[in-house]
Amino acid sequence: MDIRVLRYFLAVAHEENISAAAKILHVSQPTLSRQLKELEEELGVILFIRGNRKISLTEDGLYLVNQAKEIVAMIDKTASNIKKAEKIRGDIYIGGGESDGMRLIAKVAKELIANYPDVHVHLFSGNAEQLLEKLDNGLLDFGMIIGPIAKQKYSTLNLHTRDQWGVLMRKDCSLAKKTSIRASDIKNVPLITSNQTGVADKLSEWLNTNLDEYNIVGTYNLLYNASLLVEEHAGYALCLDKIINTTGGSELCFRPLMPELYEDIRLIWKRDKVLSKASTVFLEKLIEVTGNRDGGTENSAVSLI
Repeated sequence: MDIRVLRYFLAVAHEENISAAAKILHVSQPTLSRQLKELEEELGVILFIRGNRKISLTEDGLYLVNQAKEIVAMIDKTASNIKKAEKIRGDIYIGGGESDGMRLIAKVAKELIANYPDVHVHLFSGNAEQLLEKLDNGLLDFGMIIGPIAKQKYSTLNLHTRDQWGVLMRKDCSLAKKTSIRASDIKNVPLITSNQTGVADKLSEWLNTNLDEYNIVGTYNLLYNASLLVEEHAGYALCLDKIINTTGGSELCFRPLMPELYEDIRLIWKRDKVLSKASTVFLEKLIEVTGNRDGGTENSAVSLI
């Protein structure tokens, strides 16, 4: 499958019109139509439903759009780093969940950008499942993961920082008068919990009972929208601290769980992955900042292109 044809396909899918896409691509309409037809024949499927004024994607076409975007992005990223390998320059792709631990990564990235103006850092926010999928597909260089990880598959760097579990609530609610929250305090209140893998088990262990026995009124994968539910009196969010700003004029506050419950923060990357020079410099600086200079990484070997 020719990468050029994939770019043609994505342009047509975006414009929903072959003529408009042909102008953008600077090719003739017959040439573009022929390339698309050959792509359909190669794959043995129909990708487009052709109308009078616009075309729409079939189910197979929608699937190919998502795959083609990732394929093109990975090729562009690889080509960019190879072309610029003679200097410390290129693109670093870092994914992370919502965590104050990203602050440390941001500080190191700031220093890297200041020292190497041709280095560009691209951040992706998502849950653990999304990060691992992109890492496995080569679309991320690093992922910041909260909690345990399969060390046989990924190299890890302990960032020596932890996130604390607690409850996000309105400042005018009765629970806000407490300095910490015990399981009995939230037994009968409406709760909003994270739907990420492993969270329910961890909270159930802390509660010493199944989380389902509590009044769960909603779930979230990223906390900001859940915080809006809390503001609107919809419930109390079980979450990590320092993700939502509760200072100043905020209507919300955070109270830690008691007994205290924490999550370790780690940077991970695919084991045995050959890192670009820019990614290697970033990792080495992070190792230095976290005090892991002597054997601080687990199952890892930092290697250059």
